[in-house]
Amino acid sequence: MQQNIYDHPVFFSQYQALRDSDTGLNGALEQPALRGALPPLTGAEVLDLGCGFGDFARWARAQGAAGVTAVDLSERMLEQARARTQDQAIQYQCAAIEDFQPSAEAYDLAVSSLALHYVADYAAVAARVFAALKPGGVFALTVEHPICTASPRGWALDEAGRQAHWTLDGYFRQDARETRWFVDGVIKHHRTVESYVAGLLGAGFQLLHLGEPAPDERALARQQGLRPHARRPALLLLTARKPML
Repeated sequence: MQQNIYDHPVFFSQYQALRDSDTGLNGALEQPALRGALPPLTGAEVLDLGCGFGDFARWARAQGAAGVTAVDLSERMLEQARARTQDQAIQYQCAAIEDFQPSAEAYDLAVSSLALHYVADYAAVAARVFAALKPGGVFALTVEHPICTASPRGWALDEAGRQAHWTLDGYFRQDARETRWFVDGVIKHHRTVESYVAGLLGAGFQLLHLGEPAPDERALARQQGLRPHARRPALLLLTARKPML
């Protein structure tokens, strides 16, 4: 059975409060970096894997996308997404990323925002996305950076309780790791940066960009809570293209 932590009532309520207040990494760092790495969306058919509240789907339509297929496992997330969306060109579907079977060569762009570290068989998803894209189509994804998924312990603190350094161990052991985020028992699948890239190349993609978004001084001035993310990478951003025939 696929993990569906976002339907846990405590987790969901706290995650929704985080996103709606826009105090997390998504609004401040991840979405600006992801959106800035995309090709023009005018007329594009878009696949959004792990769509959450539908924020990216609605943004894509505002940028001129012809239609968006938005997929998520969480019924609670999709209920909110549908309530916030008044657009028949966005089609929400409840399915696990691992199980969703998109049509062949149906999309110009596929996006997955901070979702694939919850997926055990990443290579299989990359292959399925490759088949779903038209020749020349782009796959853009963000995940929690492997430096973070490798180390659920996180920051080591000094005697005054300040963040002294980030702990890192077991980086090359690729497996499922349990951590606490709002609630206990959240499972994230750790893999290396090399494995994320290799999954794309093995599926047939051409790598376009590898990024590790970090907050700049302007962002730090606006949001002091971002300062730890200027000391170690929080995010990995990859974009890749399906070759033309």
